[in-house]
Amino acid sequence: METHSIKTWPESAARLIAVAAGREAADLVLKGGVWVNVHTRELLENHDIAIADGRFAYCGPDASHCIGPATEVIDAKGQYMIPGLCDAHMHIESGMLTPAEFARAVIPHGTTSMFTDPHEIANVMGLEGVRLMHDESMMQPVNIFTQMPSCAPSAPGLETTGYEIKPEDVAEAMSWPGIVGLGEMMNFPGVVNADPKMLAEIAATQNAGKTVGGHYASPDLGPAFHAYAAGGPADDHEGTCEADAIARTRQGMRHMMRLGSAWYDVETQITAVTEKGLDSRNFILCTDDSHSGTLVNDGHMNRVVRHAIECGCDPLVALQMATINTATHFGLERELGSIAPGRRADVVLTSDLKTLQINRVIARGVTVAENGVVKVECPHLKWPEKVRKTVNMGRMLIGADFHITAPKGANTVTAKVIGVVENQAPTKALTAELSVVDGIVEGDPAQDVCQIALVERHQGTGGVVNGFVSGFGYTGDMAIASTVAHDSHHMIVVGTNHADMAMAANRLQDVGGGITVWQNGRELALVKLPIAGLMSDAPAQEVAETADKMVAAMAVCGCTLNNAYMQHSLLALVVIPELRISDLGLVDVTKFELTELFEKGK
Repeated sequence: METHSIKTWPESAARLIAVAAGREAADLVLKGGVWVNVHTRELLENHDIAIADGRFAYCGPDASHCIGPATEVIDAKGQYMIPGLCDAHMHIESGMLTPAEFARAVIPHGTTSMFTDPHEIANVMGLEGVRLMHDESMMQPVNIFTQMPSCAPSAPGLETTGYEIKPEDVAEAMSWPGIVGLGEMMNFPGVVNADPKMLAEIAATQNAGKTVGGHYASPDLGPAFHAYAAGGPADDHEGTCEADAIARTRQGMRHMMRLGSAWYDVETQITAVTEKGLDSRNFILCTDDSHSGTLVNDGHMNRVVRHAIECGCDPLVALQMATINTATHFGLERELGSIAPGRRADVVLTSDLKTLQINRVIARGVTVAENGVVKVECPHLKWPEKVRKTVNMGRMLIGADFHITAPKGANTVTAKVIGVVENQAPTKALTAELSVVDGIVEGDPAQDVCQIALVERHQGTGGVVNGFVSGFGYTGDMAIASTVAHDSHHMIVVGTNHADMAMAANRLQDVGGGITVWQNGRELALVKLPIAGLMSDAPAQEVAETADKMVAAMAVCGCTLNNAYMQHSLLALVVIPELRISDLGLVDVTKFELTELFEKGK
């Protein structure tokens, strides 16, 4: 594996000292810009930045003494020099892209550091999948750090994954060069109940001196939350309101506020800083999940910072939340997250701190993007052939596989229904009175109730679990199927017609994974995701175009939700309340137990 390496600070110290002192020439000097200092929260006008060995050597009012005949000089007058942006919590797979193509998509937006949790591929391919993601990440011209996934399965006993992550896997990964900690500890009941396996994973991380990622997806801020904090998670991104943000930071956790493609959790929580006046250094911005379309059309961390500012946050505070706060949290404050001597020379030039138009991006002292155009290569790993053969249903499905049989003699049933909530991860546990025709329970477009099925795709069991879902607004005969199905990544099929549902599922088995939309027996759109059924190694622009067609096809089928596909892909996420579906059945996440589809006695 080739890595995009940079000399350590100690290895470069003699050169950095010589450049700062004026005894040697810098490789690059930025002249006359406004130095945005995130250590002091100052704007320092008409300052210079000198770079050598991919690190900052001199940051001050005049770097003339650092310039030699071979030094590249960039005129930064009229521009703000801000640290490269950091995404503190994200899943590359959610962009449907490999690490290389994800990097290529976000570099023009000013992101130079990412802290990624590849738990999607861990569910499909185990530790080998994590290593492949880690290895390609290490090859990139920007900083992609990996958190070792903690929870595959995320809820033992409630789902079956392709592979299981064990404490010994976590311990092994802690020795890899790009691993900075443990991925989000989603099994919060396990931590609260002191499950030995979860505590062993946390211990392996803490013993290695690395950061434990949190995920407390419950509104309960009583003893259970305090027990979770006592277990060791150092951060959390699952808050949705101001009280959540306050509770986390009071317990010494860093609170991460996310703006992803479907998560809009900044506006409701940033008031803890802007109105309540809590110390902003304990707050961090992140994306969590971003589609390729969002990356291509709207941006990445620049979009999140811009949004935080629009929500009333001081621009310098918002920038701290996307740079130095993140670096500090992961123990990397002396390595990145600011423009200061010795740190990696990751710097972005922008003409306006509020709109954050990205004019130039420098990573490790090299211009990696200018005016939206990538200037460097983002190398691809040679992925083994088996990553393209991960969709194994064991058989071809037929319409009858999606029949839901009513209790004997029933003309109507009261069914439990998963209720989708727009722009939020939690679902609602709803019920609906549904009709029975020839012994089969029918969905009801008038109540916005259609079918959902979880199709097993890892072990070839041929299993299909059926249920009901509401909120998409689908009408007519249609189906949409996806092998992106957080977190176990079986296949989720949602539809109003059994034959269309079967055709959609079979299509994904044929192409090795992705998303397909069907209407009246024909395919309207297909997004191919051949790598683990989760990602494409095509450029983001191409993936975004096919994803746009998929979203348009969902709208043709009657769907009006914002980012409805993200909601679709989360319907099997059995760690976020209230009701989900897995390969083992319908899951009541408020009780963390399997539940029956029909209300008893109704």
